[in-house]
Amino acid sequence: MSEYRKAKKGIEVSVGESVRILRELQEMSQNDLAAATGIAQSTLSAIENDRVRLGVERAKVLARALRCHPAVLVFPGWDVGKDSAA
Repeated sequence: MSEYRKAKKGIEVSVGESVRILRELQEMSQNDLAAATGIAQSTLSAIENDRVRLGVERAKVLARALRCHPAVLVFPGWDVGKDSAA
């Protein structure tokens, strides 16, 4: 049987903020990310400002372009490291 670790909230980051942070860490503009994903720059802006929900399919597309797991975008701020075991 596998050992499971309970996740705990690490920091307060919205989904939109996580997209913006990862985009900026990749040194990409919204236009760069739009070109890489096919998602309109205006939609990316709305996502980053939490005016539009990310959604699973967009999370997958953005995660590929930002080289991260989709869960990093959908569940920002959660820590599942070994030190978070309950």
